Amino acid sequence: MARVKVALPDTFSFTTQIPVRITDLNYGGHLGNDALLGLLHEARVQFLRSLGLENDYDPVSKLGLIMVDAAVEYKGEAFRGDVLHIQMAAADASKYGFDVVYHVHNQAGKEIARAKTGMLCFDYNVRKLRLLPEALAAQVR
Repeated sequence: MARVKVALPDTFSFTTQIPVRITDLNYGGHLGNDALLGLLHEARVQFLRSLGLENDYDPVSKLGLIMVDAAVEYKGEAFRGDVLHIQMAAADASKYGFDVVYHVHNQAGKEIARAKTGMLCFDYNVRKLRLLPEALAAQVR
């Protein structure tokens, strides 16, 4: 069976730190795969805020970003008390969206995961894709 491989960019434009909480652990005593996706979502909101977006959805215009796919390549375990250093960059911009690529390490520098989420501009009023606003497109190219 072919394994997922997440290609990393040469540089990352944003980094954040998020601690692993007790509620992020699974029955094996380490960071659960479902919890990692939640932590990546928090990191993505912080990344988008750094690009000038308050979050990935505007309740007034009902225009937002919708995640259409996710790929995670697990590299190591993380435990309660670890502080995850999550590096992010936009990649593969198109007329409707872009990818966010993540590189996750713990505080000691041990690689925990690589991930990619595909984000598309979505109009919740008409439930259809919209063109990525030019101001955002310019930042993610």
